[in-house]
Amino acid sequence: MQNNHKTITIRKALSRAVIVITSLSILLSVIVSTVLDVSNQKKNLIEELNTIAGIISFNAYVPVVFLDQDEMQKQLKAYEKIDYIKNIHIYQVDEFSGAISLFATYNTGENPPIASKVKKLTNRVSSNIDGDNIEVIYPIRTDDNDNVISANPKIDGYVYILGTDAPIQQALKNRISVDVVVGVVILLSVLLITLTFQRRFSRPIEALSTVVKDVSKNKNYDVIVPTAKITELDMLAKSINTLFARTLAQLERQKKDEQEIRQLNQNLEQKVNQRTEALKEANQELLSTLERMHQYQTKIVENEKMASLGQMVAGVAHEVNTPLGLGITGSTLLKDKLEELRVNFENKTLTSSHMSRFIEDGVENLDLIYRNLNRAAELVSSFKQLAVTHETQEDKLIHLHDFINQVITTLSGELTKFPHQVSIEGDTDLEIWTKPPIIQQIIENLISNSLIHAFGPEQQGNIVITVSANEHATIIDYQDDGNGVPISIRNRIFDPFVTTRRGEGGSGLGLHLVYNLVTQALDGSIKLDTEAQTGAHFIIELPIKQGAQ
Repeated sequence: MQNNHKTITIRKALSRAVIVITSLSILLSVIVSTVLDVSNQKKNLIEELNTIAGIISFNAYVPVVFLDQDEMQKQLKAYEKIDYIKNIHIYQVDEFSGAISLFATYNTGENPPIASKVKKLTNRVSSNIDGDNIEVIYPIRTDDNDNVISANPKIDGYVYILGTDAPIQQALKNRISVDVVVGVVILLSVLLITLTFQRRFSRPIEALSTVVKDVSKNKNYDVIVPTAKITELDMLAKSINTLFARTLAQLERQKKDEQEIRQLNQNLEQKVNQRTEALKEANQELLSTLERMHQYQTKIVENEKMASLGQMVAGVAHEVNTPLGLGITGSTLLKDKLEELRVNFENKTLTSSHMSRFIEDGVENLDLIYRNLNRAAELVSSFKQLAVTHETQEDKLIHLHDFINQVITTLSGELTKFPHQVSIEGDTDLEIWTKPPIIQQIIENLISNSLIHAFGPEQQGNIVITVSANEHATIIDYQDDGNGVPISIRNRIFDPFVTTRRGEGGSGLGLHLVYNLVTQALDGSIKLDTEAQTGAHFIIELPIKQGAQ
């Protein structure tokens, strides 16, 4: 039967394949690199506009507050050479009425003025891409802390920048033109190289085809296929020669194979022994590697211990240095006032007003010294609590509901200062074996934490403590309906020196002490419910213990 299907030469197939693959590779490379480059340039442009807006916001605070429009215009004039900025608006917020008005404006180059953007202003740093334009809004304020706005921010004004990505578009056009030229040059070069190598491939194949046809027609297996300079074709020629040789000497090959099999059987035992020895060496090397890994692990643990110790020492130094520094400042001021009084006394210019002012300043400075030294003493006491071990305390059987009620009663003097309500719910008959002083410390620290952090000055809150038990543990569920735990510190709430009231009475050691007491002294666990909608919600689980019978 005649085969009528169409065929194609290797030359044409190779040329087409190389051109198609090269074209697709160049096109895909250009598209991907161009898209990524444009995306990165836009991202960098937005970051640069945000940075410029932040600089303008920082420098504009004084002109806006002191209504110095001329100085503001001079500052904005400095940005006329930045080609990707079209317009800059500075808005002022009236301190009394809160009204927003346009304070200063600047239009770069040939860009016309734009309408007021008061409706778009927000209290957060924001960026918006609208077609070829980029809008950046940056508030002018004094309480900016890493772009996190406080609950009641004081906004003095706003910076509005209208930018353009026209430079990026122009650079994109230039790049596409260059890529097209380079692609054409590459295609032409690849085509020429392909044509050059076609002959090196096609001629050996044609020669090989001629020999195979002759062998197929004349059954002449003594012919030898000529070798080629191409490695693959040379391997093919050698394989065909081998095939011809095997066909002519099939019987001899069978005998040779039998001999090789016998030889392999004889060497099998030797190979097994060699493999066994190699396996022993590999096992020994594995043991050595494991030993080194244990050494590295021990070293890593020691490094982590030293890092934790360094963090603890830094925190202690920071917390103690603050009250001590204020105490030193107060004593220095008191010494200066006393020296001034001595000079007036020696010069006989001391008056009753001098003495009265000295007494007032002295009382104020002594009060400052006392308060800060007392604060340092409290911090040292807290540090001592963290270091105290509770292994010597014995477990006792307590009525948990009544015991917590007694702890709250002992705190009634402190609780009467606040309009908050503390209630106990749950199993009223629950009895457990535990260390009562530790439970008391835990409850006291949790309530103290709520009083300091959870509620505002005029806020009336509720604290609910629920006790229960299951087959495995005793559960103390503590919850208040206050302001809750900020998201930024939820994962570090039990770390030392983590507090939202730094400098306002919070040391960041209360919940760390609670964590140590629960986990170390009571062998329990404590976790913060991060899904709580309101307030702070702590769940304490204590293992059930069997006391003396």
